[in-house]
Amino acid sequence: MFCLLSLILISALLWFTYFIGFQIWKKKHTQEDAYFSLPLPERRALKAVIKRHRFIILPMASLIAKLIKPKTMPLFHYKGIAGPAAIASAETYAKAESYPASNDDIFIATQMKCGTTWMQQLVFEILHKGQGDLSDTGYKHMYALSPWLETSGSVPIDRAPLVSPQKKRIIKTHLPVELCPYSEEAKYIYVTRHPVSCFASIKDFFNFLTGPFSPSKVDLLDWYNSGDMFWGSWAKHVSGWWTWGESKNNVLFLHFEHIKNEPESVIGQLAEFLGVSLSPDEQARVLERSSFRYMQEHEEQFEMAAPNIFSVTAAGKNFMKSGANRRHEEIEHEDKARILAFVRRELQDSDYPAAKFYPDLK
Repeated sequence: MFCLLSLILISALLWFTYFIGFQIWKKKHTQEDAYFSLPLPERRALKAVIKRHRFIILPMASLIAKLIKPKTMPLFHYKGIAGPAAIASAETYAKAESYPASNDDIFIATQMKCGTTWMQQLVFEILHKGQGDLSDTGYKHMYALSPWLETSGSVPIDRAPLVSPQKKRIIKTHLPVELCPYSEEAKYIYVTRHPVSCFASIKDFFNFLTGPFSPSKVDLLDWYNSGDMFWGSWAKHVSGWWTWGESKNNVLFLHFEHIKNEPESVIGQLAEFLGVSLSPDEQARVLERSSFRYMQEHEEQFEMAAPNIFSVTAAGKNFMKSGANRRHEEIEHEDKARILAFVRRELQDSDYPAAKFYPDLK
């Protein structure tokens, strides 16, 4: 019995040593834009190396996850706003808050999983009049050119290129208005989405990235309907940005569903907002290159996170999950009712006319 226990302890120690070494190696190769700035063949090769480690890491990780199933994703708080501890910190939030926004900057702001990458691509292609190059002869990847302001998950903002003839920096952020750096010289584009569709997409995203460590659906619902939701609750996030959109000429507020239903109209609206003149042919190219089909076919240019042991083994799953307008219809009635009730309470003192855009929020 003593020998068996010793063998188990030694095996566990060896596994943890191996796992820590793997994590140090992976961080070196995937932090900031270390992964995103690589040519595509090298990114694929790195994924293949990570995938080979699954045979040693996954069995023990799955066992650990069963023993200590987390109820929320790791988080921290900065000035009352929760953030994802896996890719950000109070320090990165403070640095983002103090960023000196300027005429060079176009901010793409959303609550998470509400169309951020799609809008980044729309803006990128409009600035390049449908000729944006994310291949190895160009920028290689969206997150090699577009900094995610408050996290370590992209090219750092001090190394982000100014793109297109207009020389603009395309900045991604999920920050609420309380923390988002503002300048009258910068441009801000905000996109929201049905709150239940947002939850559906978040659930899939966490399952994809964290595998067995993703919280249960019940725990995710508790987290989503609380003050611990990353970047604040859906309602408070949207409400703040709606106020900015209504009161500031350099803030454009859009809805995911409207972009999906009338993409040509929205492209024209965006181009006017950004001061870009598009010919009919250029607008058609922007429309094609920002379509869900195009982005899914070129997904390796748009991945929203560097690979990890769970994402590379998620067979048949990907970052571009659906892009559907009505993902809220996939959520069970009781869960949807709970989210809508929470959102209604959160919006009681808000000027955002939620029912105008989402009738089930009446």
